[in-house]
Amino acid sequence: MNSQPLVSGIIIFLNAEKFLEEAIESVIAQTYDHWELLLVDDGSTDNSTAIVQRYAEKYPDKVRYLEHQDHENRGRSASRNLGIRNAKGKYIAFLDADDIWLPQKLQKQMAILESHPEAAMVYGNTLYWHSWTGHPEDSQRDYMPELGVQLNTLIQPPTLLKFLIQGGGAVACICSFLVERQIVEEVGGFEETFPGLYDDQVFLAKIFLKTPVFVESGCWEKYRQHKDSICHTFQDTKKEYTARRTFLNWLKEYLSKGSIKNPELWSALQKELWRYNHPTLQYWKNRIRYFVKPMKKQLKAQLQPIAKLTLPASTYRWLYDIFHGRLPVGSVNFGSLRRVTPISREFGY
Repeated sequence: MNSQPLVSGIIIFLNAEKFLEEAIESVIAQTYDHWELLLVDDGSTDNSTAIVQRYAEKYPDKVRYLEHQDHENRGRSASRNLGIRNAKGKYIAFLDADDIWLPQKLQKQMAILESHPEAAMVYGNTLYWHSWTGHPEDSQRDYMPELGVQLNTLIQPPTLLKFLIQGGGAVACICSFLVERQIVEEVGGFEETFPGLYDDQVFLAKIFLKTPVFVESGCWEKYRQHKDSICHTFQDTKKEYTARRTFLNWLKEYLSKGSIKNPELWSALQKELWRYNHPTLQYWKNRIRYFVKPMKKQLKAQLQPIAKLTLPASTYRWLYDIFHGRLPVGSVNFGSLRRVTPISREFGY
């Protein structure tokens, strides 16, 4: 009997025959061998269903085929929830049908979670994979985005949620994390009101609010870039704008219902909501900032020598501090030392 914790891998698919086998094989190739794979059919009409059923027959102890009632198309969130409800593992990992895991993904991530038992999730970076095409022009296009947070670190809640709101770096890809099933169940899995865009960010928001997460510098998966990928869909600015505004409004309601009072979270959220609820004002704010910034820099350069020669030293220091956030060389910020009364009446200092 295997003493290692069981990991439940979940792949959802809809008409994914082109890449599906490669995704499944990347799970089978894992160096960590105590896993099960749940393949969730979201109503495919191509050869995907037959492909998956063959794997389920070939590996009956490792691979299971699942589908919605009447082979219905329910969307990504409902399909992942179906996988979660049927998972037997202590941990859950997701993989999209067009992406692949690298062979040591589960082994590396399990080792991290075992070393940091207070963490309920681990994720790392992801390779945005263009070179899969084999075309020479795509061979140099692979890249890993900046995650924007301190790496190789256990991060306490709600730090990552604040980061998610502010959008300061790449969001953890769905295929990059490994998470405790108990936590997934406690937060209610995926929100089925988000069947497509931002379904993963809604899920991550709930996790990031609840539990410490370990963020690692390693890369354990390849996120295939093609015209039908989610990343490509996000190039539609209108769709992305609408989806993000919906996400932010959902998060506002979620935090309110949970009686979350964290002022930094609310400040970040209100700032982002303002941008999306007042798009015209935000547009003009950005335009004004774009034109004013170089003018301000030029004006400051022209006026500084004149001010230094003509203004009293105290006034010049005050203006310099405003524009530069620091004092000029040779000046001292006396601060409270300008006080009239002594710091200590007892000793007269």
